[in-house]
Amino acid sequence: MDFPEFPLDEDVPENVILFHFEDVSFEIPAESALKNWLCLVAEKEEKPFYEVNYIFCSDEYLRKINVEYLNHDYYTDIITFPYDDSAVHGDMFISSERVAENANTNGTPFYHELYRVMVHGVLHMIGYGDKTPAEEAVMRQKENDYLNLYLR
Repeated sequence: MDFPEFPLDEDVPENVILFHFEDVSFEIPAESALKNWLCLVAEKEEKPFYEVNYIFCSDEYLRKINVEYLNHDYYTDIITFPYDDSAVHGDMFISSERVAENANTNGTPFYHELYRVMVHGVLHMIGYGDKTPAEEAVMRQKENDYLNLYLR
């Protein structure tokens, strides 16, 4: 699959988006294009993009974080910890097992679902919610619009 190049004023510095792996491992294809796309989402939403750490982990690892920090005892695909409400800046923990299961359930490729979850986290840091049906509808539309931009 070829990924489009996303022009920014200059290439995204390597330390703006960092990928970390806790108890899982997989390849991130086209890292530079992916980073540019995620920064472009923030730019289009008129929000500064500072630094984001994507931490990929297992279901159990993320469930423990969910219990410890949010008092939620259930599995989820992503938890965001924003550092600054005025910018995209923080940590995003993503369960690659949950992403794989959701991809299988929805009949989509793993990486398409992974990118959806990654942009979902950016949209949360921008200020979009998904607690009500109306918020969820807006979130899904934004995810789809930005995924279509990246996967075209």
